[in-house]
Amino acid sequence: MRAAEGRGTDVTREDRRPPAAELFDALGAEYEKAFAHAPAHRAALAWLIGRLPPAARTLDVGSGTGRPTAAALVAAGHSVLGVDVSPVMVELAARQVPGAEFRCADIRELPLGTGVFDGVCVFFSLLQMTRAEQSALLRRLSAALRPGGHLVLATVPADVTDAEVSFMGRPVRATSFAEDGVVGMAQAAGLTVLSRHGTVFTPDHPGAGPEPHLFLYCRRGASAEAV
Repeated sequence: MRAAEGRGTDVTREDRRPPAAELFDALGAEYEKAFAHAPAHRAALAWLIGRLPPAARTLDVGSGTGRPTAAALVAAGHSVLGVDVSPVMVELAARQVPGAEFRCADIRELPLGTGVFDGVCVFFSLLQMTRAEQSALLRRLSAALRPGGHLVLATVPADVTDAEVSFMGRPVRATSFAEDGVVGMAQAAGLTVLSRHGTVFTPDHPGAGPEPHLFLYCRRGASAEAV
């Protein structure tokens, strides 16, 4: 389970650094090795790329090392804004995917605008947020999409709140919804869930075990409002 806290907050003050920043700073390139070849992730990314207009503007929430998501979008001719709380991840991503823009910031606080993106990726980047924060962020991401734009979301479906779990051999605290709750959250944000795909994936890491993953393929309806 990728416990990415939207991957944000003020990283200039050590006492305010969120747990996700510390976690992903420590993991660095290990995270890419463990998750980069997940088939369901790549399938969701290919689905999104297949629906983007030429030279689309895209947002990658919790962009990590930039691979595979930002790299695939850039290779397909699209512009990418990647947002991540971990300065180590942002540095790796900027080096590995120079054709994209990466920003070390809290996605919960970053101004996004309304109707400015053709596509949004949210791959396992909600799990260290509260449920209220997850719902509020998804509404903002939906509003940031152009009408008819597409969003792919992946998470670990589980009815848990601030639960301690093991992630790549490290203890982290995670919050999520069961599958129907994730779908309901997307629908409440003004997204049409076109399809959902569940799978089990074991990261390529000695401290990792099998994880249930849920992928939602979504489109913004014309009625989504700015939040």
